[in-house]
Amino acid sequence: MIHAYNKTFLPEVQQNLGYACHFAINSCCVDTDSFFDFFIASKVAKEIEAGSPIFISGCSGTELALTIFDRIGYIPKKMEFDDESIMYNRSQEYWAGWILAYYQWFSGIRFSKIHENISLSQIVQMYHPLHEAPEEKFAEIMDDIIREKSRKQETNLQRLRKSAGLTQKELSELSGVNLRTLQQYETGAKDINMASGKSINALALALNCNFYEVMEI
Repeated sequence: MIHAYNKTFLPEVQQNLGYACHFAINSCCVDTDSFFDFFIASKVAKEIEAGSPIFISGCSGTELALTIFDRIGYIPKKMEFDDESIMYNRSQEYWAGWILAYYQWFSGIRFSKIHENISLSQIVQMYHPLHEAPEEKFAEIMDDIIREKSRKQETNLQRLRKSAGLTQKELSELSGVNLRTLQQYETGAKDINMASGKSINALALALNCNFYEVMEI
């Protein structure tokens, strides 16, 4: 898995997205799921995925939320500021943003793809008991959710492999892509768009198709 930014920046991204959710929902009275919509529509999500320095380490959680509001032209009816450096009372909404940032980095799945499979309010409801569990446990549950929802929706890779008359094992051997990784790409548990160019090209050659046909674009 190739990550858009180094793991050393992840805690800051988690903290900022966590506080952005807390601030928007609790201090600005924005509907929980609407804020997830705003996050995607503003393109801030894409820039975090791409490792944009501005959003990885160049702004606070409050500034992150305000940038999202500004980009979509949203003006909150209410706005209360507090000291986000004081973390003694982290809310469920904070945790939801915090764990969402972790899962996106860990899995490489686009925020928009996550958004298609689960709402922010559903993540908030997972606070008990998962806020005390390792982050990997949340990742396992999210993988299961996405895998189950994707099971009935063929990915391009799955469709191309079937058309070529290949089993997953045969395609793995032909392309050199790890079988488990290949299976995760097919189910959507891992975002194939975040795979290395070498892996995508190897799959395309094995399937006798265009590089971009393998991707989900």
